[in-house]
Formats: sequence, structure tokens, C-alpha cells
Amino acid sequence: MASPAPPAPPPALTLPPSQFARLQPHAYLLAHLSPPASSNQLSIRANGRAPSQFRPTSANTGSLTHTNGSAVVRVGDTTAVCGVRAELLPTTDIASWSVSHASASSSSSSSSSSPAAPKSNSSSNSADAEESQIQDLNLLVPNLSLSTGCAPGFVPGAPPSALAQSLSYQILALLHSTRLVRAEDLRVWYEGPSFTGEEGGRMDVDVDVDAEGERDENSAATKKEIKAFWVLYIDIMIVSLAGNPFDAAWAAVLAALRDTKLPRAWWDVDNEMVVCSDVVSEARKLTLRGLPVASSFCVFEADAAAGWRAVIVPDADEEREIEDTAKRGMLRRWILADPDGYEEGLSQERVCLVVDKEVVGGEGKTVIVKMEKNGGWAVDSRELKQLLDVAAARWESLKQILEQC
Repeated sequence: MASPAPPAPPPALTLPPSQFARLQPHAYLLAHLSPPASSNQLSIRANGRAPSQFRPTSANTGSLTHTNGSAVVRVGDTTAVCGVRAELLPTTDIASWSVSHASASSSSSSSSSSPAAPKSNSSSNSADAEESQIQDLNLLVPNLSLSTGCAPGFVPGAPPSALAQSLSYQILALLHSTRLVRAEDLRVWYEGPSFTGEEGGRMDVDVDVDAEGERDENSAATKKEIKAFWVLYIDIMIVSLAGNPFDAAWAAVLAALRDTKLPRAWWDVDNEMVVCSDVVSEARKLTLRGLPVASSFCVFEADAAAGWRAVIVPDADEEREIEDTAKRGMLRRWILADPDGYEEGLSQERVCLVVDKEVVGGEGKTVIVKMEKNGGWAVDSRELKQLLDVAAARWESLKQILEQC
């Protein structure tokens, strides 16, 4: 007689971490960030990082051969590929160029004829007008796309998502506000021959020397003109999306522009067209203004309904209670640097800081290029100062990575 089968073990009362994360994502992340007080452990995220720690970052330039500059930047599992293509735009193809050029020349001549006009104001205004050519003529054209399969929600044949369009606009706005690319690097000049002293085989000896010098300067100024512009088409593709695509896309744009080389171009008088040299050694790099680095943060709150609760101003006793719980390590919210896709879905407030560093008196000074905060009211001015220190450290690390490319 066969012995009876042993009874089945009772079902387990615990869930594996992977199932716990899918069923209760908020409670799963909260359990990592708020360990028991008796354990004496620091807050750690579900991905193993500290709240202010960024994901490992790597960059590689020159990967695309049919572009003027390219880069591949990987931030954790988010990967962005950027390629820069340069095309010539003759001024004859710009409808408003003749009108704007004529008005600019007339204004410069009128300002030179009036001695009372201050030179500093006129020079600053002309410099601003020249730099505005990039925005007025659309010389920088970024386009970001999310490749099929970069995330589960992106299927073949789908129209461009709102995320891709929003990221393209953010990158374009940041390119214009930072003035990263100089307008002088995108101009193709033509300077005609200058004849001094003798014109038409005869010299007028009765002409005053000062008047002759002014005439020569005016003639030389009129003979130097812009014949074409370089238009930079900046194509970014997110091939792997695992959260925080803006930081990865902007880092890829920075690396690709640092790698961009424009061939030597000049105006051919005989053929009346712009000619480019195919000699690689004659190509020149762009002289960028600084290195603005973007650092994004998100706010995770212990209250799962924090994004939908009513705005209630706490009284003095409640503020004192919040401070006491914070001192004991019982935080109600955490600011997470470089959030991944899992953390982005659990946060309502986001902060983005774009910083650069200037050398003042031999020391580097952190400059805020852009500050954006949306989706909540939790982050105050004191915490923004702390985030600024984190963003400055991020600038140092990314600068070393880009310099090694």
C-alpha cells in the first residue's frame, strides 16, 4: 500500500521584490527610502543609489561617419545618439536678408555720422543683433525622436509623441538662451580686393590724407559682406529610454557640438557660388560659449496622495512637528537626483538646473544658466541652494567625461 503524499506547503505570505514593486510601487520605494530607525541605515533608492547620486555616465564622439559631428551618451540605461549635419544657406535664398541688411547698413552709417552717439551702446547693440541672427534665421534646427522599442509604450507606426516634441522645444530654447554656438562660426564672408593709393591708374594728390583714410575704410567695409550661413541640423535619437531623457539628450548635443567641424568655405567670384574645401586639415571646430550642464531632480513624497491633496498652509505647531520628524530621520519627502523611469512615475514635482562655471580671479564660479521647477510646491529656496551644489558637482564630473572623448 502506497504511503500518502505529503501535504503541500502553505502559501508564502511574502511577495518577491519584483512583484512587490509592480503591485505597490509607491510603498516599495518608500520602504527603501525610509528604513527602520533601529537599523541605523541611510536612505537608499530601489536602484541602489543615494538620493543625490547620479547614474554612471559615458560618452563617445565621432561614431557617425556621415555627419560633421556626432556623439553617443549613455546615462544609466538611457542612451541618446546625436548627429550634427551642416548645410549652406546662401543669403540670396533668405527672403528678408536684403531688407534687413540694408536697414542695418543705413543704421550703422547714421550712427557713425552722429558724433553724439555713444560707441559702447552702438557696439553692444550691433553685437546683440549679430547674435540674434541664429534665432531669426533658424540656423540651429534640433529634432528629437524616440526610436521604436526604446520603451514599452513606443510601438511601430505611432505618430511623434508629445514627449519628443516637448524635448525638441526645450533643447531649441536652451540653445538660444545660452548662446552656445557663436554666430561668427556660421558665417561665410567675402572680402573683395581693396585698392589703396591709386584708382583707375591715376592718383589724386589734392585729396586730404584723413579723408583718404576714411574713404579707404568705408570702401573696405562695404566690400566685406556675408554670402552664406551654415545651418546646423541637430538630430537626436533616444535609442533606450529609462528615465530622465532631457539630461541625456542635452549631454549628447553638447558632446556632438564639441565634435563638430565645419569645412573651409569661401565665395567663388567667377562662378558666383560658395565653394567648400575637401581638405580635412582645413576644417575648423566650433568655438562654443562655455559648457552648460543640465541636472534634473524629482520629489518623492511619503503621502501617496500628495499630488491630489488640497493646499493647506500648516500652522506653527505643524511646522515644528515636521522639523522634529525630519531631525529624527522620518522624512516625508525626498529629492532624488537623475530619476529613472520608475521614480518619475511616482513623483509630481520636478526641478531642472542648468549650470556653468566661469573663472573669476583664478577660481571657478558657478553660474545658473536656467532654473525650472514645476508640478508642486515642496522645494523651497534653501533646498534649491543645496541642489545647486549637487549640480555644480555634476558639472565637474561631466566635464571630465567630455574632455576624455
